[in-house]
This record gives sequence, C-alpha cells and structure tokens, in this order.
Amino acid sequence: MDNRQAILDSALTLFYEKGYDAVGVQQIVDAAGVTKPTLYYYFGSKQGLLSCLLEEQFSRLETQMEKVKDAPEKIQDKLYHAARIFLNGASAEPEFYLLMLALFYSGRKSEGFQTVYPLIERYYRIFVEIFEHASQELGNMRGRQRQFAVGFSGMLNHYLMLEAKDMDDLSNLTITDQEVYEIVHQFMYGIYS
Repeated sequence: MDNRQAILDSALTLFYEKGYDAVGVQQIVDAAGVTKPTLYYYFGSKQGLLSCLLEEQFSRLETQMEKVKDAPEKIQDKLYHAARIFLNGASAEPEFYLLMLALFYSGRKSEGFQTVYPLIERYYRIFVEIFEHASQELGNMRGRQRQFAVGFSGMLNHYLMLEAKDMDDLSNLTITDQEVYEIVHQFMYGIYS
C-alpha cells in the first residue's frame, strides 16, 4: 500500500472511532507509519486530508445516484434504487458513511461540518432533482420537492444510524431488499396520504 492510501485509511478509521476533532495529525501519521511532512505533502493539512477522504469516497456514491436521477422510471422505482445504492454503499463502507453523518451533525462552525456540508448538499440536490423529474407523476410539486428530498434522505440517514448503533463489527451491517422496499413504501404512503 502506498503512503497516500495508508494515510487515508488510517484517517478514516481514527476519525470514525474518535471523531474528527479528537484526532491529531501525529496520531494519523503514527497509525499510517509515515511522517508529518508526508501527510502535508499529499494533503496540505488535516482538513485537506478530510476533504480528500470525503470527496474520493463520496464521488462513487454521487456517480451512481446521478444515473438513478436520470433513469426513465416511476418515482417509487427511482427511490428504491437510490435507497439501495445509498444503503449498499453504507454496508460496503460503513465507517465512511457514519463518519459523514457524524460530521454533518457536528457543530456548524467546525472544520468537519464545513468540509462535509458541500457533499451533503450535492447528495440532497440529487433527491430534489429526482422529485422534480417526478412532477408529472406526483402532480404540482409547489415546492414540495425540497420537503420530499429532506424527508426521504433523512429517513435513509436515520435508518442507517439506527441499524449500526449497537454494532461492534460493522462488517455485519446489511439492509435487505425487503427493508428497502418497506422504507420506500412507507415514504410513498406518506406523500400520497
């Protein structure tokens, strides 16, 4: 493994386990088996490291979600596929997804929040666009696409956090197709009632 990847891997584990603010650069380089100048060479700073870590991981999710947004499917099918992508990603990379959510719920002026917020905004915009594309199917949205995007993405985030809350071994984090179907079904029932 190269030094850059060792730093990214060590940072992800430490940030997930202890929280971004509780981890120092020295802890990261010690865990990665490199020196501080090596970290600064690749990332410039601890925040630069976090930014790179988040962007590299998030871009895979975003690429898959963009495909769902533009698919010619009914809204319920799009939401199912979007939820499946998000939750499959969370099952494959649980430390990253839970770190991303923890940073989003951290102090609004913290480096962690400031770094993750643009990614969360991009994720949210994809859901807004999914609902905007469904306006013919759902009727006049009258601005509700934003509310629907908040509600649906919030359901996914909360479901993930509750599923992982007591798990010591996140490799066992799996969310079944039936569970995803029920999440989407419950959401669709709510917007139609």
